[in-house]
Amino acid sequence: MVTVVEKIRVFVLDDHEIVRNGLRQTLARHDDIEVVGEAGLAAEALRRIPALQPHVAVLDGRLPDGSGIDVCREIRSNLPGVVCLILTSYDDDEALFSAIMAGAAGYVLKEIRGNDLVGAIRTVASGQSLLAPSVTRRVLERLRDGPNEDPAMATLNQREREILQLIADGLTNRQIGTRLGLSEKTVKNYVSSILEKLGLASRTQAAVYLMKQSSD
Repeated sequence: MVTVVEKIRVFVLDDHEIVRNGLRQTLARHDDIEVVGEAGLAAEALRRIPALQPHVAVLDGRLPDGSGIDVCREIRSNLPGVVCLILTSYDDDEALFSAIMAGAAGYVLKEIRGNDLVGAIRTVASGQSLLAPSVTRRVLERLRDGPNEDPAMATLNQREREILQLIADGLTNRQIGTRLGLSEKTVKNYVSSILEKLGLASRTQAAVYLMKQSSD
C-alpha cells in the first residue's frame, strides 16, 4: 500500500508505443504519480519490474509474446507488493475471470477516460479492489457454476486461445502470423504449445477439438 507522502510508482506494459506514450503523458500531469518504467513485451516487463519495484503495474491484456494476465500471475507470485491493473480492449468474461484469478486488483477497458484511469491507479495503489458490483457478481457466478469447458482449455493463455480459434478457422501458420503480427516461427511455437497442452497430435485434431468444445 502506498503512503500519503510518496508518489505512486507506475510501470506501463503495452505493445503499442503510441499507447505507452499517451499513458506516460497522461500520468505525468499528476504530481502524485511517477512512471518509473515501461515495456512492450511480457518478457521485457518480467525482467524490468523486479528491479524497478513499482507500486502499480498497468498491464495490456494481449501482447505478442503472451498477455498482461500471465505477467500479473507471475508478478503476484514473486512480488506480492506490486499491484496489477489490467488495461485492455477486450471485455469478455473469460479474460476478466482469468485476470482476477491471476491476482489483478482491477480490470479496465482502454476506452476509459484519462482522469478515470488516474483514479483507478490511485484506488488500487491504496490497497482497494477496482471491481464493480456487476463484475463481482459475474465472478461469483463463475466460481459457483464452474466453467463449462474442458479443464485442458484452462491451461491455454489468451494468445493461445486466439491462435486455436484461427486454426479452427482454417488459417495456416503464415496467415495466422500475418493476422496477429507475429512471425511464422513464433506461431509455430504457439501451435506446438497448444497441441502439447491439449494432448493432441495435429492441427486437424485441434480444430475438431475446438468445434466440439463450442458445441458442448
